[in-house]
Amino acid sequence: MAKPRKFRVDFRKNRSARCRSGNLTRAVASDPLHAADHAGSERISGKGDLTRKRTLIAPEPIDPGLPTEPVGTLVGLWRGQVLLVHGLQSFVRDTNGQIVRCTTSRLLRTVFTEQRHPVAAGDWVSVRGDQQSSPAVGTIQAVEPRRNALCRASRGRRHVIVANVDQVLIVGSAAMPDLKAGLIDRFIVAAEASGIRPIICINKVDLVDPATLVPLAGVYARMGYSVVLCSTVTAMGIQRLQSELTGRLTAIVGQSGVGKSSILNAIDPALGLPVAEVSHDNEKGRHTTTTARLIPHSRGGSFVDTPGIRQFQLWEIIAAEVPAAFRDLRPLANCCRFPDCSHTHEAGCAVKDAVADGLLDTRRWESCCHLAAQADNRSEDLNE
Repeated sequence: MAKPRKFRVDFRKNRSARCRSGNLTRAVASDPLHAADHAGSERISGKGDLTRKRTLIAPEPIDPGLPTEPVGTLVGLWRGQVLLVHGLQSFVRDTNGQIVRCTTSRLLRTVFTEQRHPVAAGDWVSVRGDQQSSPAVGTIQAVEPRRNALCRASRGRRHVIVANVDQVLIVGSAAMPDLKAGLIDRFIVAAEASGIRPIICINKVDLVDPATLVPLAGVYARMGYSVVLCSTVTAMGIQRLQSELTGRLTAIVGQSGVGKSSILNAIDPALGLPVAEVSHDNEKGRHTTTTARLIPHSRGGSFVDTPGIRQFQLWEIIAAEVPAAFRDLRPLANCCRFPDCSHTHEAGCAVKDAVADGLLDTRRWESCCHLAAQADNRSEDLNE
C-alpha cells in the first residue's frame, strides 16, 4: 500500500477571508474627529497566501483526475460508472448493474477547485460504501483517468459535460430555434481537441425545404463528418441515426429546444424521455433536461442526454490551436508564408487566398477567426 503523503491545496472560495478589512490610513483621514475609535494597527502574517491553504493527507499520487490507488487495492472500495450528477449527489452503477446514490468526498471537492464539479456523467470512479444496505449509499473516493472529456468554460472554471464517450452527436434544428452554425463549429472544435468523433444532426427538416440545408450539410460532409438530416415527425433520418449510435456510448449535445430528447425517443421509444414544445414567444427551449444522464438503450449502447446549451465557451484552447481543429483549414494553414499566421491580415496567407478563390467556405473561415480571437482574449485576461 502506498505511503500517505501530505500536500497543500488552496481553500475553497467560501473558506478564505480577506487578509485586510480596508485601508487604515484612509479610514482615519476621512473621519479625523473619531480617529481614536479606529484600530491603530493590524497584524498581517508575513506568509501571505501560504496561510490560506490547508494540508491534506492521501496516498500517492494525488493528481487531479487520477485515482489515489488502483481500484481493488484499497480495502472496501468498489468500481462503478457515474450515470447522473445532481448537485452534491451522484448516481453510480456498479458492475452488477445496481444503482447507488453517492456523495463526493471532501478530499475530491477540495482538490478539484478549478472544476465546476469533480465528477461528471460517464466517469469511472472508486466508491466506498455498503452496497447491501437499503437504500445502498456510498462516497466517491477517486476518479479514474478519463479517456476523453467534452468540456467548456463556465465562469472561469472547467465544466466537464460528459466523459469517456465514443462519439458526440451535435444536434441543431433547421427552425424553431434557428440553426446556429457557429455553435456547431464550437462543438466540433471541442470534440476534435478531445479526440471524440463528432456526428452532425440537423433536426426538424420538416419545417423547411430540405434543399436549403444542402450547402451547409455539404460543407461538413466534404470534410469527412457524418451529417444526418432528420425529423421526428416524418421519421426521416431516424434509421440512419440508429445505425450510427448502435453499440457506442454517444453524448447528445446542442442548444435548448432542438429536439435532443425527441430524437432519443424516436430511436428507442422505450426510453420515454420528457419533452416540451419550444416557446412561441422567443423560439427558445424550456430546458426539459436539467442535468446530463447516462441512459442505456436497446441497441447495445448508451446515450448521455445533456441539458440544452445556449453558450459554449471553449476551455483551455489557445488561438494557435483553433485552426488545427478545422479540418478544411488545416492543410491550407501549412502553406501560409508565416508559420504563426493568424489568417486575418498577413500577406501570403494560403487560407485567405482559398477563400478568395472560392475553395474554402467563407463562413467557416470567419468562424475560425472569431474563435481564435476569443481564445486570444481569454488568455490575455488570465495573464493580467
